[in-house]
Amino acid sequence: MIGQNTGNRMVVLDTETTGLDPTSGHRIIEIGCVELRERRLTGNNLHIYLQPDREIDPGAMAVHGISNEFLADKPRFASVSARLRDYLVGAELIIHNADFDVGFIEHEFRLCNEPLVLSEICRVTDTLALARTQFPGQRNSLDALCKRLGVNNAHRTLHGALLDSEILADVYLVMTGGQTDLSLDQDSQGGSEVEHVGASLDVSRLRLLRANSEELKAHEHWLEKLRKADDGCAWDRLPGSVELS
Repeated sequence: MIGQNTGNRMVVLDTETTGLDPTSGHRIIEIGCVELRERRLTGNNLHIYLQPDREIDPGAMAVHGISNEFLADKPRFASVSARLRDYLVGAELIIHNADFDVGFIEHEFRLCNEPLVLSEICRVTDTLALARTQFPGQRNSLDALCKRLGVNNAHRTLHGALLDSEILADVYLVMTGGQTDLSLDQDSQGGSEVEHVGASLDVSRLRLLRANSEELKAHEHWLEKLRKADDGCAWDRLPGSVELS
């Protein structure tokens, strides 16, 4: 059974690991999760570094920059497994190349004798598969999507689970609706009020400039050209009487 997405809750998730394959003994060393409700950041994020009890492959370290020494005093997965499960349950997980992260997470749960199938407690959305549908035949790495969609990732010099989740949240919102406003939701129930900025603007010093006769004549000439077009003139379809005098 697919997990229910309670309250339109999404969790954008990323991991960093000691290597590429959990079946070869590689482990998760960082988990970064960013929560959204009603497509807005809530600030209720989860960020954990983990002691993997093994050396990090040099190739992996070159990607994320996390050292064995840095992880020496970090907790092991078994001590955070319940916290992670409780955080994820019921959410829609947004993951780039989901098979990789899901495979590692499920492997970690098996290692601590708490077998878990993420698709049974969550809905999993793979943004890599989504990108390949929207942009077939193109590069669809996170960096490539940032460049294509105009998402700022200049601060991403190395991979990092929390940083990549924050960037992916922005990319996902642009891909699925164009929203890029990730400002924190001040209402924990997702019902933040909309501030009407226009009401606070001081317009007392603005000048009203009316079109002169030459400008009106040029405007009417342009409308006549539009009226002869197949679609007609949208100006004429505006409600009420519209005049520029």
